Amino acid sequence: MKLGLLSAALAATALVAVSQASAQGVKIGILNDQSGVYADYGGKWSLEAAKMAVEDFGGEVLGQKIEIVSADHQNKPDNAVAIARKWYDVDGVDMITELTTSSVALAIQDLSKEKKKIDIVVGAATSRITGDACQPYGFHWAFDTHALAVGTGGALVKAGGDSWFFLTADYAFGYALEKDTSEIVLANGGKVLGSVRHPLNSSDFSSFLLQAQASKAKVVGLANAGLDTANSIKQASEFGIVAGGQKLAGLLMTLAEVHGLGLKAAQGLVLTEAYYWDRDDKSRQFAERFFKRTNRMPSMIQAGTYSATLSYLKAVKAAGTKDTEAVAKKLKELPVDDAFASGKVLANGRFVHDMYLFEVKKPEESKKPWDYYKLLATVPGDKAFPTAAESGCPLTK
Repeated sequence: MKLGLLSAALAATALVAVSQASAQGVKIGILNDQSGVYADYGGKWSLEAAKMAVEDFGGEVLGQKIEIVSADHQNKPDNAVAIARKWYDVDGVDMITELTTSSVALAIQDLSKEKKKIDIVVGAATSRITGDACQPYGFHWAFDTHALAVGTGGALVKAGGDSWFFLTADYAFGYALEKDTSEIVLANGGKVLGSVRHPLNSSDFSSFLLQAQASKAKVVGLANAGLDTANSIKQASEFGIVAGGQKLAGLLMTLAEVHGLGLKAAQGLVLTEAYYWDRDDKSRQFAERFFKRTNRMPSMIQAGTYSATLSYLKAVKAAGTKDTEAVAKKLKELPVDDAFASGKVLANGRFVHDMYLFEVKKPEESKKPWDYYKLLATVPGDKAFPTAAESGCPLTK
C-alpha cells in the first residue's frame, strides 16, 4: 500500500515538473553530431544558426521566453532517443530540430509521434522521413536523398556519365541515397554496375575504392557524407581514380566539406545543395552575419536550421498557442520565405523549394575567400521532390 502511495506521489511530482517546465516558455532542442564525423557538417554551427533565428524573432513568442537547449547524440540512435525522451518528458522541450544522421532522425520520428511533439529534420537525408516513415508532427526541411539524386545523378547521366558504381555508407542514409540515385540513373537510360558498403566514420577506403576502380564505371557515386566523403575523395586521388578517367560524384556534400578539402582536391566535383551563401542578396546578408559570429560561412545544414527554427516560431505565433496539433497545422499552411529558401510545406511535412546543381571551382577561378561554387543549373522544387501523394506517406492516402 505504501509503495502504491509512493509511486502515485512520484508520478504526480513528475507531472507537476513537466507542466512547470512547459509553462516556462517555448523550448527548442538542437540535437546533432557535435564531435564526430558530421561535426563540421552541422555541429555547433547549427546551434549558432538557431540562436540567430531566435534573436531575429525577438527572443519571445506569445509573451513567453524562447529557450534553446542542445546535445550531441554521437550518431547513436539510442543516445538520441534517451536525450529526446528526457527533453520531452522532463525538460518541457516543444520541438527538436537538426537531427543529423538518418538512423537518428527515424528514431526521433517515432518518439515524437508517440509523445505528440514536433520534430523538424534538417541534417538527415533519407527520403523515408516524409515517405513511409512520415508522421503527423514530423517535417523534413533542407533536402533529401530524392532531391540529391535528381540533381547530381540526373545531371551526370545526361552529361554522359551513364555507368555507375556506388561507395555507400552502411546505414539508413547511405541505402536511401544509393537507391534513389540508382532509380534516377536507370530512368535516364544509365546502368548501375555495382556497389560496396563501408562503415560510418571509416578511415581506410582503399579496398572499397579498388572495387570501384575495377568496375570501370564512368561515375563513382559517393553515397556518404561529412568526413567519410572528404576522406574517400582524398584517397581516391591517391589511387588515381579521376586521373584514370572516372568521375567522382559527391552525392551529399556541403560547403563545409569542400572547405575542409580545399579547392585543389575538390575542384570539378559536381554536387547539389539547397543553399549557397553567395547565391543572392538575402543569402549573402545572412552569411555575413553568421561569419561575424563563427568566422566561417554557413552550410546548407546550418542555414536550414535557421529556417526551421524561424518557421516553427512563426507557426507558434500564427497558431496563438504552442499546442502541437495547432502548430503542425500552421507549419503546413504558412509559406516559407527566408535567407535559406522560399517555398511551401506539403501535407507529408516535406518543405519544397528549389535545389541547385553546382560545380566546385578550380583554385584559379576563386576570386575571394569561400568563393567555391559555380552554378550549373537550378532544379525547381516540384522536380526535386515528389508530391505528397507520390511520397508513400500513409498520411496522404
